[in-house]
Amino acid sequence: MRIIDDIVELEALYDRPSPLSVAKVARSLTPLYRDWIAASRFCVLSTAGPDSTDASPRGDDGPVVRIIDDQTLWMPDWRGNNRLDCLRNIVADGRVSLMFMVAGSSNVVRVKAHAVLTDDPAITETFTQGGNHPKLVIIFTVDEIYFQCAKAIMRAGLWSDVQAPTDLPTAGQFLKEMDHEFDAQGYDLTNPGDAQKRMW
Repeated sequence: MRIIDDIVELEALYDRPSPLSVAKVARSLTPLYRDWIAASRFCVLSTAGPDSTDASPRGDDGPVVRIIDDQTLWMPDWRGNNRLDCLRNIVADGRVSLMFMVAGSSNVVRVKAHAVLTDDPAITETFTQGGNHPKLVIIFTVDEIYFQCAKAIMRAGLWSDVQAPTDLPTAGQFLKEMDHEFDAQGYDLTNPGDAQKRMW
């Protein structure tokens, strides 16, 4: 088995990133990204520590995170299995990634951030549910945010029987927010078919 262990050799296997895949990146929560994240009740939190990596599903009965400002998200750490894998990693190395999903949408919104943990009652008690509040809240400072191409969700048929909310921002709208001249409507009309042709 041949192992690819050189970045130049890796990059030689692929075409250059499309200009849109670079242009779509924002350094803070734009209005449309705020709308999209506010609609997300589920995300995957990925962390890296000195001894391991981890990815943890996070969900809530409303927005999975609270948007504080254009750079800051709060996530309550609700009851789980008490392994604390992600939390240990955050204490050791605050670099994290988040993948936000909305049932029915083939887009995924990705956030790269730095995280810290707080047990400050002034914060944890704002998340009280049924008389209980989380022991900790994870505070994320956003480094960059962008939507992920829909092909993975389409290939998996993940939401084949689920309808996305009709007021959810689209991929074309995200791109137009970064470039006001961009044809969002045209992109949204043609992109699903184009993606279908380039699925495999």
